[in-house]
Amino acid sequence: MTRASLFHNRVETLSLLNATESLSDIWVAGWVRTKRDSKNFVFLELNDGSTLANLQIIVDNDIAGGTLLDIVTTGTSVAIKGHLVASKGHGQRWELHAQSIEVLGTNHTDYPLQKKRHSDEFLRQNAHLRARTNKYGAIARLRSFLSSSVNRFFLEEGFKLVHTPIITGSDCEGAGEMFRVTTLSPAVKHETLSEDFFGQEAHLTVSGQLAVETYCLALSKVYTFGPTFRSENSNTSRHMAEFWMIEPEMAYADVHDNMDVSEKFIKSVLTDVLENCDEDMQLFFNYVDKDLPARLANLIENPFERVSYDKAIQILSSAEQQFEFPISWGHDLQTEHERYLTETYFKKAVFVYDWPLEIKAFYMRRNDDNKTVAAMDLLVPQIGELIGGSAREERLEVLTEAIKSNGDSLDDYWWYLDTRKFGSVPHAGFGLGFERLLMLITGVTNIRDVIPFPRTPKNLEF
Repeated sequence: MTRASLFHNRVETLSLLNATESLSDIWVAGWVRTKRDSKNFVFLELNDGSTLANLQIIVDNDIAGGTLLDIVTTGTSVAIKGHLVASKGHGQRWELHAQSIEVLGTNHTDYPLQKKRHSDEFLRQNAHLRARTNKYGAIARLRSFLSSSVNRFFLEEGFKLVHTPIITGSDCEGAGEMFRVTTLSPAVKHETLSEDFFGQEAHLTVSGQLAVETYCLALSKVYTFGPTFRSENSNTSRHMAEFWMIEPEMAYADVHDNMDVSEKFIKSVLTDVLENCDEDMQLFFNYVDKDLPARLANLIENPFERVSYDKAIQILSSAEQQFEFPISWGHDLQTEHERYLTETYFKKAVFVYDWPLEIKAFYMRRNDDNKTVAAMDLLVPQIGELIGGSAREERLEVLTEAIKSNGDSLDDYWWYLDTRKFGSVPHAGFGLGFERLLMLITGVTNIRDVIPFPRTPKNLEF
């Protein structure tokens, strides 16, 4: 069989394992997970990535000859023609009796994935191969399905997808932790910023929010879903230099509408994954976090609590639990505070809203008390903060003063101010880190393990 015809004619393992009848003269292809020799047969476990389960293949020693089977080891890629028949053994419904076998890619003896289990740290050092393991193959399939589920939710809710720029001249978060984009050569000292590609400082974006707001004020309901970057020099299990963000914006909405959509979104995608990815999810239920099923059911079945920042501070101040970080009004909540609220006090997901304006971004709408903004954070058990959002400041004069008070130049935000100057409307939106959502769904506790190629300080590996 030619390689082209193999592409068109091979049958995926997922289809074969769900077959309703025996099949003859079919082609399969994939990578050998295990090989067991017996007197007259060789048993191969084949995986092609379409599903977590392997397909058992029985190869008669006379079919391929000893020499060929000797070079088939763990990790070898093969194409096999055979008959799918009901299995007489335990653990599988179907097996393939091989008629012919072709080795597509031999494997070296130093193949690093010889063992059935490896530490996550070892697999991070071999990220280019870790998708071949059960856990990371399952994460990859879940990530793919979840991406489609995110887009499906917003499509069904009437949102329009907007592709916002990755290269930007503005700092949405105001933290200054941005990667610079430049064509200037460090070896040429006389070059000036005016000679750079854009003629001004350019950076990789930390958020698509400000850009997508411009389309919100034309299309009413929009979202962006793409990569974002932050040059924070952090090596924690919760931070990366490159990650993906889901950021919807809604015209005519306030902070309470924002919470409504956030809650509906989380419940929708969790339900979607549980209903359609049961096989992969069972791996995480059984081997990663046995409390995960109950935690996800809690999120789906129970309404999310909603408390003001004032009330949250009162609850934390009255707690019998001793916190490492003191509780005081006007300060951000730490992870230990977030987990107390979600895991001990309310025992479910919690929205905290109306935050002190001093600790929130300039674009968040000021409340009438002039000391808080209409911001909301969604806190969930185990993870802590999952979503951050707010009503946006739609009043030109108030937004102008907020930018000045933040120490920023109005010239840098002239286009953003124009959206308030020319037909502004109340609107709101939120941001959700896609990798944190995957951590919530899988129970995986290190963010580096839910993205194919983690980018962290001093790490640019494939």
